[in-house]
Amino acid sequence: MLRVFWCVLLRDLTLALRRRTDVLTTLFFFIIVVSLFPLGVGTERQILQILGPGVVWVAALLASMLALERLFAADYEDGTLEQMVLTAQPLSLLVLAKITAHWLLTGLPLVLIAPLVGMQYHLSDDAILIMMLALLLGTPVLSLIGAIGAALTLGLRGGGILLSLLILPLYIPVLVYGAGAVTASGIDMADTRPYLALLGAFLVAALTFAPLASSAALKISIE
Repeated sequence: MLRVFWCVLLRDLTLALRRRTDVLTTLFFFIIVVSLFPLGVGTERQILQILGPGVVWVAALLASMLALERLFAADYEDGTLEQMVLTAQPLSLLVLAKITAHWLLTGLPLVLIAPLVGMQYHLSDDAILIMMLALLLGTPVLSLIGAIGAALTLGLRGGGILLSLLILPLYIPVLVYGAGAVTASGIDMADTRPYLALLGAFLVAALTFAPLASSAALKISIE
């Protein structure tokens, strides 16, 4: 089972790297949003420190959604997804591999460039560290929840709009606690623990249920 997981993961990463523009679009979108926002609200240090965490998380949420519609679409169109459903391996394991590839391509780059974004918003070193940790816990949850929506809207006309309507309400708790962790770090480092603990709990719950829900939704969409 582990070998199958790695096989699907490496396959998706290889295919994505052949279409580098799709991968770079997500990263550039995130950078553009967080860079343009200070030009609209001004460059005052205190304002940017207050608004920065929320802006970063909203940009990360929207950037993660850009690639969700393509998560299963290519495999669905060429028949690969049907073959995955018919294999003896659990479909939830294959789905988890595809979600992991999605996070590595869309979520992990956002975590890595977070220090540069934090400097742009004049965040302290402690706040930048908390922001990276919150993104590291929260962005996988975005990919896991988004996979459920992508599976439910697979093959539908106008699926992108419906996908947004389905998953945006589910993203709100991650957005609130992710931005709250960074904001609290500017007050007292101890105040960030509840936020990070909740993000960790969301991640555990999403890892447990999202692959199962996504695989069930895929079977329904294929049938």
